[in-house]
Amino acid sequence: MSKNEKVLEQILLGRSDANISFEGLRQLLLRLGFEERIHGSHHIYRKSGVQERINLQRDGNKAKIYQVRQVRSVILRHKLGGEV
Repeated sequence: MSKNEKVLEQILLGRSDANISFEGLRQLLLRLGFEERIHGSHHIYRKSGVQERINLQRDGNKAKIYQVRQVRSVILRHKLGGEV
């Protein structure tokens, strides 16, 4: 199981939202085909066919909990989990 698959599994299971690394989440979004734009401390992701934009910020070396939940929602809503 690759690192991206492990991060995706953690996100989809939703049991450890506070323990998702920022870099792991960032790499997962890039692997899912999202384009990244960095503006200061904000990492903004968008993808054609996905109306929502994802805005991530670091919380130390982890991703913020509410942002992990937003990513989970987008992945499930658009059925992106199979693309890793």
